[in-house]
Amino acid sequence: MKSALYPNFQKKNALSCARRVCDVLFSAGIDVFVSEEFRDEFSDKSWVQFENISTSARTADVVIAIGGDGTILRCAKHLMGTDTRLLGINTGTLGFMAGLESDQLEKLRLLKTGEYNISERMTLDVKMPDGTVCTALNDICARTRNLKICDFEVYSDGYLIGRYRADGVLFSTPSGSTAYALSAGGPIIEPDLECVEMTLLCSHSLFSRATLFSADRRLHLRNTSVSGNRSMTVCVDGESYTDIAVGEEIEIYRGRSKISFVDLIGNSFHESLCRKMMKPIK
Repeated sequence: MKSALYPNFQKKNALSCARRVCDVLFSAGIDVFVSEEFRDEFSDKSWVQFENISTSARTADVVIAIGGDGTILRCAKHLMGTDTRLLGINTGTLGFMAGLESDQLEKLRLLKTGEYNISERMTLDVKMPDGTVCTALNDICARTRNLKICDFEVYSDGYLIGRYRADGVLFSTPSGSTAYALSAGGPIIEPDLECVEMTLLCSHSLFSRATLFSADRRLHLRNTSVSGNRSMTVCVDGESYTDIAVGEEIEIYRGRSKISFVDLIGNSFHESLCRKMMKPIK
């Protein structure tokens, strides 16, 4: 069995965690690969092999992201279009997408025995005005760069859903419902469901509510701003990609890829939600 590590050493304790992960995997009889850029950090572990993450993403059985949710999202981009499974180990603040905490590393032995569950997560593709297609695991956000209010229309399969005035709009997968969409007032959605959540950002309306669409819908967002020739910036999983000029539109639809998350401890979504988001508040 082949595993690959995708660590973020900017996170506190990520290096010591990654080194312990290597030891547990090796003792379980699992091959360990790490990117060449981290050769110095693992030079004393003779069993660790080195190759580019783009190669490992295609050839490994599982890629282990070590860091926070942002690390897991960046790792997921390498796995788009592959059958490689993803396991996150949290060394960040929240790590809501992680399957293990740093004090649960002995559970990694279950990878060898196959005693784990798989959660298939849908993605969203967004087609930009120039024809470029990008894929999001969490969300697609469109808003003005200067945070001023903008006007836009949303269509579902060609039918006009509404004309809106807001700071922007967020289209989320169920996985992304606990990220930016949650902060924007959207509902919590179980990640195994397949739907698209639309949440307006600071809508200038008394009646704006998050809307759920079937995953099979094809949604269009058109920039109709009339004041100041305001373009809208499109961000995919937090990364800025392009601007939509007035009169231009983007198309959003079910992604061609799915990401397979590994669950080693039978950790239910609601249990994780309570432990990581509700108990700290209480």
